[in-house]
Amino acid sequence: MIAFIYYDAGNIKSVEKAIQHLGEEAIITRDKDIILNSDKVILPGVGAFGDAMEKINAYDLKNTIYDVVDAGKPFLGICLGLQLLFKTSEESPGATGLGILDGEIVRIPAKEGLKIPHMGWNDLTITPGATLYQGIEDHSYVYFVHSYYLKAHEDIVAATTEYSTLIHASVEKNNVFACQFHPEKSGTVGLKILDNFLKL
Repeated sequence: MIAFIYYDAGNIKSVEKAIQHLGEEAIITRDKDIILNSDKVILPGVGAFGDAMEKINAYDLKNTIYDVVDAGKPFLGICLGLQLLFKTSEESPGATGLGILDGEIVRIPAKEGLKIPHMGWNDLTITPGATLYQGIEDHSYVYFVHSYYLKAHEDIVAATTEYSTLIHASVEKNNVFACQFHPEKSGTVGLKILDNFLKL
């Protein structure tokens, strides 16, 4: 069973449908026991960094997330769920994220001819051997919707893309995985990424 951590953020249903399409049972919950007893955990979401952390703290989910990670359970952050794994974001000065991974969330720099938020398909440069990208061709296209991006420590970067600047589009460290893009909206490539996660 796959548990989706629910903290009032949007875009959970589309990820749930993708997981069910792949033949896995999914449950959307903020119940600590259900989350800790699931096989894998996904932190999806769209929205603002500070608001999301307020909700996570209000629902007492922070320690649950830490417990999942410490237990070695496969954990996947998607879009805002990736950003929350880091300590700070320029989107919400003063807000403190989960700090599970090292890096920072910063605003995509303005560039003539490019719109922000970044909405659309971009290709990935995949780090050789990256776990989530087994069986996926380098420079495959995935779907992004974001105004802020990750600058992470190089040793955890699983895939990058270019949009105004170099964006760390995906990271993985031990049992923690995350994508800035939306695999559930990225066609067969996205489903393969999710399937790779389910098979961990």
